Order: sequence, then structure tokens, then C-alpha cells
Amino acid sequence: MWSSPHFPGRIFSIVVQVTGIILISGFLATYVIAPWMDRVIKFRMPRKVPSSMKEHIIICGYNQLVETLIDELAEQDITFIIVEDEEETIKELVYRDIPCIFGAPSDRLTLTNAGIEKARILIANKSDERNANIVLTAREFQHLNIIAIVEDRSNSKYLKYAGADTVVSPKAIFGQFIGRKAMDRLVSRVTGSTEIFKGVHVTEFPIYLKSPLIGKTLKEVSSQKLTDARIVGIWKSGALSFDLKEDDLIRDNSVLLAVGTPEELSKLKKLTH
Repeated sequence: MWSSPHFPGRIFSIVVQVTGIILISGFLATYVIAPWMDRVIKFRMPRKVPSSMKEHIIICGYNQLVETLIDELAEQDITFIIVEDEEETIKELVYRDIPCIFGAPSDRLTLTNAGIEKARILIANKSDERNANIVLTAREFQHLNIIAIVEDRSNSKYLKYAGADTVVSPKAIFGQFIGRKAMDRLVSRVTGSTEIFKGVHVTEFPIYLKSPLIGKTLKEVSSQKLTDARIVGIWKSGALSFDLKEDDLIRDNSVLLAVGTPEELSKLKKLTH
């Protein structure tokens, strides 16, 4: 067979056939299957909460801070819905079975579809400019407690003017620690925390020179269950970053932004010294 004059031709035919199959498969995956799946997902894109949903929290905008927040809400059996206008984010949330709807958070119809008439709290977690529009729309519903997350502290008053009941500035919390560093070791309870809703606080923790956390990555802190508090931000080079990576290293000059119950935050506080 090997010496047959037809053998090279057969090999060539097999290669062509296999290559053709691969090319056709690639073509189908790229130009037929993927677009079809996108259409199916878009068709199933959630746009309205069940009519039975009530006393829930509406979270406008998704990021690492919200990722931690929803873990806390789930643990406390608090109903919530995330409102997002980024299709890829919604697809990810749907895949992970996290309650969400697709739509512009500042649009009245979207908020109505999120059950705002029966909600108790709305959290605006987009850019400061977009948050102002979200708050203005949501303020039509007088019963609602509106919390706005502000990036630039100087914009806090504008969000208040727009109708926010509470404006949370993670960066503003940082300043409270500077004057307390000398005496902070003498304080055993959590101080300087902001309650973002009942039982859940956000707090910043400076890392001191003898802290056992120094040299550990965020992944190590999480996997070793050193604390049940969620680290949602870290100060890097003078700027607060929510874009955390598992291999981000905790250093002696780091400042961690964490969310949790007072008990969870107290445990984390002990580890920072």
C-alpha cells in the first residue's frame, strides 16, 4: 500500500477533506452558530421583574463593589435586581443566574420594569453624571430610599440636589484614616464605616507594618478564608481602584476598601495590624 502510486493522492484527498471540514466548521461557528446564539440570548434578555417582587433593592450598574454587595444580600435573603445597559454584562449575569434586567437605568420605563413602585431602596452605581439622571428619575417615587455612589466627592452635593437620600464616597472615607493612624491601634471596634444599608457597612483599612496580610495576594486572602469581609477596592499609587485582580499584592502601604457586617469587618481590622 505504501508503495502504491495512488497512495500520495489518497493522503492528499484525506488532508483536503479534513481541512475542508475544519474550514466549514469554523465558518459555521463564526457566521452561523454564534449569530444565532446571540439572537437567542437577546431574545431571552430579561427586561422585567416578576409582578410578585416587592420590598427589594434595585442596583443600577454592576462592578466589583456590586459583586460583593450581592453576595451579602444573598446571604441575608434580601431580594435585589440589577439594572444594566451593557449587553455583555447582562449575558454574564444571566449565565450566573443573578437577578437582572436589561435597560437604561435612567429610563422611567426601565425602572418601572424593575419594580420601582414596590422597591424599598435604589442604589445608583454608574458614573456621577449618569447617577444624577438616575436619581432624578427615581425621585419621582417618594417612598424610595435612594443611595448614590459618587466617584468625585465634589459631585456629592449635586447628587443630593437631584434627590439622593444618601451619597457614599469611598474616597472620602480614606481621609478619615489619616488623622487616626496614630491612635487606630488602640481602637478595637470598627470606626469610620458607612452603613450602605441595614447591617452592611463599607470601610477602608490601612495596612500596618506588622500585618500578616502583607505579601499575600487577594486570591490567597480569599481562598484561606482569613475574613468573611469582601475586599472590593484597593488604593494603588494614590488612586482607588475597583478593578481588582486575583494576583494583586497587599503591601505595607496598601489601603483596602471592604464591605461586610460589623463583625466581619472587625475580624479584618485585626488582620491589618
